[in-house]
Amino acid sequence: MADVLIVYWSGTGNTEIMAEHIKAGVEAAGLSADLRSVDDVEANEVQAFDKIAFGCPSMGLEVLEEDEFEPFFSAVENHLEGKKVALFGSYGWGEGEWMELWEARTKKTGAVLFESSLTINSTPSGEEEEACKAFGQRFASF
Repeated sequence: MADVLIVYWSGTGNTEIMAEHIKAGVEAAGLSADLRSVDDVEANEVQAFDKIAFGCPSMGLEVLEEDEFEPFFSAVENHLEGKKVALFGSYGWGEGEWMELWEARTKKTGAVLFESSLTINSTPSGEEEEACKAFGQRFASF
């Protein structure tokens, strides 16, 4: 089994790019990572991991994606207490309110939230891809 589970939803591919670079960072730090799209993960699988990174872009009115990711996250919330959790995602408008709300929601589960969540406006640049990798490396050490 992998050391870190990375679960994401991506509509345009931007959050998927972030997830791939976060995985590279986790592995560069010496841990193994299981990277999966949210539709490839059962909610009960998160129980087997102590470290989980969740990625979802901002949708609509600054909310998590409503058809797949929101139901999944709602189902796993009661399994996050004491787990180390990182949040990340891309956005194309707004000021990142969805992430602030998601962070507060995650803290209420009893999860140990890893630093400030990582957000990127639109498609990650080369520099931002490196920031994703560094985020993964730090999360591996968390």
